Amino acid sequence: VRDKRVDQNRQDCHCQKMKDNNATRKPILTSVKDESVLRKFTIFFVIMSFLPLLIIFIVYREIDFSTFGLLDKNSFGVLVVLLFFASIAGFWGTRKILVTILRIASKAEDVAKGNISESIEVKERDELGELARSFNQITGRLEDNIQRLKASKKILQDVLFRISSGVSSAHNIDSFLDLIVETVVSALGANIGALLLIDNQVNELYVRASYGIDKNKTKSIRIKPGETAAGWVVKEAKPLLVPFLGSQENSDPKALSLFGAPLVCVPLLYQDRIIGSLSVSGRKNRENFNDDDLLLLSNLASQTSIALENARLSEDVERTYFETISALAIAVEAKDPYSRGHSQHVAEYAEKIARYLNLDEPTVGIVRDAAMLHDVGKIGISDDILKKPAELSDEERSIMHQHPLIGESIIKPIHYLSRLCDPVRHHHEFLNGSGYPDRLKADQISIVARILAVADSFDAITAERPYRKGMSFQDAKQEIKRYSGIYYD
Repeated sequence: VRDKRVDQNRQDCHCQKMKDNNATRKPILTSVKDESVLRKFTIFFVIMSFLPLLIIFIVYREIDFSTFGLLDKNSFGVLVVLLFFASIAGFWGTRKILVTILRIASKAEDVAKGNISESIEVKERDELGELARSFNQITGRLEDNIQRLKASKKILQDVLFRISSGVSSAHNIDSFLDLIVETVVSALGANIGALLLIDNQVNELYVRASYGIDKNKTKSIRIKPGETAAGWVVKEAKPLLVPFLGSQENSDPKALSLFGAPLVCVPLLYQDRIIGSLSVSGRKNRENFNDDDLLLLSNLASQTSIALENARLSEDVERTYFETISALAIAVEAKDPYSRGHSQHVAEYAEKIARYLNLDEPTVGIVRDAAMLHDVGKIGISDDILKKPAELSDEERSIMHQHPLIGESIIKPIHYLSRLCDPVRHHHEFLNGSGYPDRLKADQISIVARILAVADSFDAITAERPYRKGMSFQDAKQEIKRYSGIYYD
């Protein structure tokens, strides 16, 4: 029993020693595994080179060279020394190659982290040097691409910001188109931009919006499909990218001004139907346009085509509304033979006054349209009052004074006509506050309403009535002047 216990204790001790040895060896192997490549190379090179040299050196010290006929002790010693220096040279040469590889690997890791500003400095002319130089070229191009992407992103942000901020201030489609052309010219660093639409009646392109060129020159430009860049794009329904060539010349002054190289031009398409073209030409940085510029302009042209078509449909609907309401106003005038043509006359007078005052075109349009509809509210006044052959009584006059309010209530629900509400409501207001329905004074009355007040009164006092004769032109002119500053502006 005692012998068995002793044997068991010996076996347990042996197993424990084995475990301790394994535990010691495992951390050593693990630590070597986790070391850097350069450290591993040093360790393994020492194992492969210097340890064999050490063994040879020990043999050199102990061996009896008298038994050899080929080598004596001195020759063997020289051989050992040469092997030692060869190992040192191999170590440093291989280490240098490994350091270059590690530099390339470190640079690749930096690139993966987003740092591509620094390059690898190499003097070698071998494959590793070529690899490093190729890597530098790749990172250089990558940095250029990143800069171009940043520039493209900035251009897109600028385009979106300027268009989104300008849409709310654009009063009509023409202002919006001018904004589109100006924005794309600025974003692409171009000199000239032009948006051309097709005049279907004569099958020619005309300039609807432009930037960077005298608009008086663009008014006379007419281009057939197939002519110049814009005509080719419309005929072929394809985008066009024209680089600048040093020897390139263009004899057509119109094409030179609008479509000189470098140029990018794209068609305006709506549901496979060509409606025009959008182009930019010239470059402030004297570089050619690229595919990214072409893509940006194509996307913008697509959205512009939709906006143009929506505007056309909207104009058709709005014009239908206006013509319908105008028909009502004409129907009211038709009841009274003495007031026929009154709205048309007032519209002509009012428009001439507005143009004489050099008002802008949108305001002139409001003046003209408001004049056509200023008396539409009379549709709510009874025929007994409208057709009365004598002067109205105070009660009847009070009822008649309701027609501006009725007219406003008729056009107010129609969004397009809402801009006419103020002049229709206030065309009978006077500067001294004696008008109706709100008794406004002076600057409280809009310029459009003040114009209508003069035009309406002038046509009324020159018209024949059953109870009075109409004034002559000169007498009516003096009548208006007499009450200038009192009733009229």
